Amino acid sequence: MNEKVVEIPGREQLEAELTRARGKRSFLKLLYNTVASLIVVAALAVLISMLFLPVLRVTGKSMTPTLESDQLVVCRKVGGFEKGDIIAFYHNNKILLKRVIGQSGDVINIEKDGTVTVNGKKLDEPYIDSPSFGICDIKLPYQVPENRVFVMGDHRSDSVDSRTKEIGCIAEEMIVGKVVWCIWPFGSMKSF
Repeated sequence: MNEKVVEIPGREQLEAELTRARGKRSFLKLLYNTVASLIVVAALAVLISMLFLPVLRVTGKSMTPTLESDQLVVCRKVGGFEKGDIIAFYHNNKILLKRVIGQSGDVINIEKDGTVTVNGKKLDEPYIDSPSFGICDIKLPYQVPENRVFVMGDHRSDSVDSRTKEIGCIAEEMIVGKVVWCIWPFGSMKSF
């Protein structure tokens, strides 16, 4: 007769197995809490960036030398833009970056040599490499309509901006925000 011998685990073995099971349950609970916390933090970061501080990637060269293609910039959603501010705005399902040149009621004039005047005063533009008349199909001098801003790119000869009927003056409700920081690449970090 072959008898099967069943070994009954001892107290130490039972306690060790119980400790292992508790440790596994504790690890899974910790893992669950960590993943849930990361999801909440990520959702909050996305919400904050979309509502208050959008991050945008610069494409094209219309804002050189101030901004280069593939840089990342942070916008702040504020109103009351001033002349010289760089703003982001919606145009044809894209977000464009340009500099505010004039506001509601301002009279903009651009000479053939590219010199810009606002309300009869020459605009000081240390941010451009060289003045250029660029692409312009509007009748100058031009008065900026109510609740709109007149914008131009810093690379005047290459920028399509408020000087064209295609873009025109930007309605305030189309403005995403004011560019406040360049955050990437790290070597070109700066505030505006």
